[in-house]
Amino acid sequence: MFFNTKKYKEEAEKNRKHNLSKEPSQFNMLFLAALATFVPLRAFLRFHPKKTVTDQATIEDKHGDFAQVPIIYFHGFRGGDYTTNAMVKQALKDKGSTQFLKVTADLLGNFKLEGTWTGDPNPIVQVIFRQRLVNVYTIDYYLSFVLPFLANRYHFKNYAAVAHSLACPCIVRTEMRTARKANFPRLTKCAFVAGPFNGTTYMGDIPNVNGFNQNGRPTVVYPHYFYLLLYRKRFNPNIAILNIYGNVLDNTNSDKFISVTSAKSIRYILAPNANSYHEVEIRGQKYAEHSWMHDNPFVINIIDEFIGLSK
Repeated sequence: MFFNTKKYKEEAEKNRKHNLSKEPSQFNMLFLAALATFVPLRAFLRFHPKKTVTDQATIEDKHGDFAQVPIIYFHGFRGGDYTTNAMVKQALKDKGSTQFLKVTADLLGNFKLEGTWTGDPNPIVQVIFRQRLVNVYTIDYYLSFVLPFLANRYHFKNYAAVAHSLACPCIVRTEMRTARKANFPRLTKCAFVAGPFNGTTYMGDIPNVNGFNQNGRPTVVYPHYFYLLLYRKRFNPNIAILNIYGNVLDNTNSDKFISVTSAKSIRYILAPNANSYHEVEIRGQKYAEHSWMHDNPFVINIIDEFIGLSK
């Protein structure tokens, strides 16, 4: 059984308004993603001569003496601003604000900054990957330079993350991979929505094949999960975790693309040592589909309560 990319595209992008004419060509996205995937080839991206920062954003003065901890929203494969728009909109409503920072980055290291870095304790930041046909290694590479860039520019040391789909395991991988880098921004809270932590349906993780042993470890361990398992002691135990996953209640026990087993498998790695670990299963064809959960008001309210935006 093979991953149906056409069906995923249709599901992920249905009812989403975005201007495809303004994004890179598919060749550009796939070619640069390939360079980002293989570590030796990343030099061609890092040393690209024409790196630019198009700064159309404003910076508010801080309203007091405190360390800012931004809440940063990340999308996954084939995502875009439409992936996190509903979450950002509700976060702003809960804050009583209309201002947030929108950051668009490409794999050559170029940035476009729009909106406002606010002066309150928790600025809202929406990150967009311009080359959005991404795999785990590509998002890893994005995070390796996007997070330090933002931390240096806006002077923060810690951040909270809200991630959808493939961005979820990459947030964990980044925290593990950079654990010994003193100047890399550190994660304090993370909310995961529909994270594929141990395989993707029809691309290795065939529905209803994998399961858990009596200790809660997946019976079948895929390579990306093995990496998380191998470096789990590097994940800071002070981090609070919320893991939300979907089950459309058909015969696949999945959200159509991520199995319940894959989404829940991160519990075995992180829960024993985390500051806190919470799981929420969303059920039903109407509410739990992979590309709908990030717009589901119930899901968004749970996230905002977890990260402290609503009570």
